Amino acid sequence: MAVISVVIPAFNDAAMLGRALAALAVQRRPADEVIVVDNGSTDDTAEVARAGGARVVDEPRRGIPAATAAGFDAARGTIIGRLDADSVPPPDWIERLERRFAEDPDLAALTGPGEFYGAGRVVRRLGEVLYIGGYFWWMGWLLGHPPLFGSNFAIRASAWTRIRETSHRDVRELHDDLDLSFQFRPGMRIVMDSTLRVSVSARPFGSLAGLGRRLRWAYTTVAVNAREQSLLGRRAEHRAWPRGDPFSPLVAAPDFEEPDFGADDFGPGLEQHT
Repeated sequence: MAVISVVIPAFNDAAMLGRALAALAVQRRPADEVIVVDNGSTDDTAEVARAGGARVVDEPRRGIPAATAAGFDAARGTIIGRLDADSVPPPDWIERLERRFAEDPDLAALTGPGEFYGAGRVVRRLGEVLYIGGYFWWMGWLLGHPPLFGSNFAIRASAWTRIRETSHRDVRELHDDLDLSFQFRPGMRIVMDSTLRVSVSARPFGSLAGLGRRLRWAYTTVAVNAREQSLLGRRAEHRAWPRGDPFSPLVAAPDFEEPDFGADDFGPGLEQHT
């Protein structure tokens, strides 16, 4: 039986972290350990983590890449799940991770999309189709395989050992999930399961500045990795590797249904992220 760790990097996320830990506490297959990486918080993040049964790892170097890497290094599991502090996994999330990795011994990582909460229906739907769906589609094309989605993925500890030295944990302003995706070698399979969903906060859309920061980090992540290897060359290497079902880089975007907009679809207001 696999040993499963769940890592949550957090910075001043006390308000949301409790909900994520509560969701992990009612998993049908409990985690063998939950690690919250406190990335220099000045609020009660560490206290909330301990109260929720998590082991707290301190990472003073600011930035999600450093925090995620510290959590993965500290994890004792053979499979390492990764959530954000605002992720709310369904009760069968860990159970499904364990089953999928057991059924596919060559699987290096498994990821899935998110469903937004904390905004009106229109914003949620556009976020899921354009923001998350666009991320999987465009980055999947660029990489030649599905990218990891930081709010919802799991990786074998053996795969992390292979890529940890090339990850850019010291570059603060980049997306750790996309950066880790670039480190996967040909033959290390990432599967995107569009039915493996978690709820995530709509706080990326709380301000134009916050959304712009995320887009800027995406550009930085691609640029940093492009300096080390040709993007098209890397894509060709991965696309040339033999691959079978259920691998597909283009299964991410959910089917779009024409929304029936109503007056209530544009509220309540978005949660603010600072």
